[in-house]
Amino acid sequence: MPLMSSSRGPAILPGSTIGILGSGQLGRMLALAARSLGYRVHVYSPEPDAPAAAVSDKELVGAYEDLEAIRSFARGVSVVTFEFENVPSEATSAAAEHAPVRPDGSVLHITQNRLREKGFLQSHGFPVTPFRAVGRLDDLKKAAESLGLPGVMKTADFGYDGKGQWKLTRPEELEPAWHSLSGAAGIYERYVPFAKELSVVGARGTNGHCATFPVFENTHSRHILDFTVAPARVDPKVEREAQELARDILDQLDVVGVLTVELFLTADDRILINELAPRVHNSGHLTLDASLTSQFEQQVRAVCGLPLGSTELTSPAAMANLLGDLWDNGEPHWLAALEDPRVKLHLYGKRHARAGRKMGHLTATGSSIEEAMDRVAGARARLA
Repeated sequence: MPLMSSSRGPAILPGSTIGILGSGQLGRMLALAARSLGYRVHVYSPEPDAPAAAVSDKELVGAYEDLEAIRSFARGVSVVTFEFENVPSEATSAAAEHAPVRPDGSVLHITQNRLREKGFLQSHGFPVTPFRAVGRLDDLKKAAESLGLPGVMKTADFGYDGKGQWKLTRPEELEPAWHSLSGAAGIYERYVPFAKELSVVGARGTNGHCATFPVFENTHSRHILDFTVAPARVDPKVEREAQELARDILDQLDVVGVLTVELFLTADDRILINELAPRVHNSGHLTLDASLTSQFEQQVRAVCGLPLGSTELTSPAAMANLLGDLWDNGEPHWLAALEDPRVKLHLYGKRHARAGRKMGHLTATGSSIEEAMDRVAGARARLA
């Protein structure tokens, strides 16, 4: 008898084929986790020879707007998931004609637009930064007057790693920022003088069961994640509240799969939701080496209807991103970085390094967060 997954049908068991929309580094690590569990993997993206392709059984190259190609892709797999949220909703709808898409396309529709996402969160009583929609220059001026300066203006669609964002501190900056939108819809948010940036990676299975990883503490440089440590150095009450928020959002969105909640923590320990990502997340990479179940294995388990794995952290851990800047003076010194046997190297198989491009990451574990941080920071410093 097949293992049943509540009302969503039988579990998709090892030996089946998982389809991934997107083939970057997240898709690569997701494919590796799926193969470890005994699944076959097909990837679809516009980019040939992308990182996930090298570890997949089949690579299909095509535009996300090519709905017939998407339908053909979906006919060859048992379930479709994705590694990033900017897949057009038409593509997920076309795929859903032939295979379940998890998380559902409706989750993508909400989370790939900041106005829809903030509106959803606000309407369900979740704590968000005050915001206003920006469709005209006059909207921006009124938003700045109402919410005050400084503030942050963002494109409503397609932003990540600080792209499409402008911090505004003076009235004379409003008009140039508005022109930077080039006619796109925008959102203006009150600036949050946060004490820490946190994230919670959670998963929800086909039976509605949720599991969250410990809260991660993040440090950014040039709007790109630089370091993550776990567990976050926060009050236990903050940890519980953050995990509860993540579980509530997973339920309200009816997610099947992984969802990441990015948070601001204020100096007085108030939590505000910054953004949602309906996928595995850069801040969760340390789970590969420091958790009983990685975030990637957890996504496979969730979308296939398997029981979720333990999110227990086996030891304090830290992660450091490796950007293309490290290659400016030639190949990094890998031997020097790996002198420490507690340091793990993960490279993403990208052929060309460039400034700001995520090429890999290092993780380290230790008896304390500080020890893990020292290990991973020291290893990265030895690469140069």
